[in-house]
Amino acid sequence: MIKGLYETHLYVENLEISIDFYKNILGLDYCYSEKERRVAFFWIGKTKEAMLGIWEKPKEQIDKRHFAFKCETDFILNESFEFLKSHNLKPRNFLSNGKEEPMVFAWVPAISIYFEDPDGHSLEFISVLEGESKPENGIITYEKWLELENK
Repeated sequence: MIKGLYETHLYVENLEISIDFYKNILGLDYCYSEKERRVAFFWIGKTKEAMLGIWEKPKEQIDKRHFAFKCETDFILNESFEFLKSHNLKPRNFLSNGKEEPMVFAWVPAISIYFEDPDGHSLEFISVLEGESKPENGIITYEKWLELENK
């Protein structure tokens, strides 16, 4: 019955600032907007495969949300920090413990790094890793994941 997630929507305080962020910083494919309804849509990945809608609302109506963008592992390990910092975005791990390093969710397994959009929505770059699910290992560093994988 369900084949995947097609779209998700966020409320934002300033449509133009958010269009700029999702189009020019994150590189999503801007596909449609309606100025009178204060809404814009972006393709995520391939055209017509997944969509993000952003709706301008007053600040008090914005509820903070979270979602993750699927990325390549190499990007997360080797490029994501420089990319985020070059756009004045603060990378953080899932634990929010002050360390700017990706973490592995061993139960998937997947590696990810978090950051926020201009409205404070929690965004994530995530990549599913090769290997078996090991929920008993919890949330660990990539180095620890490799160490456990090589045992």
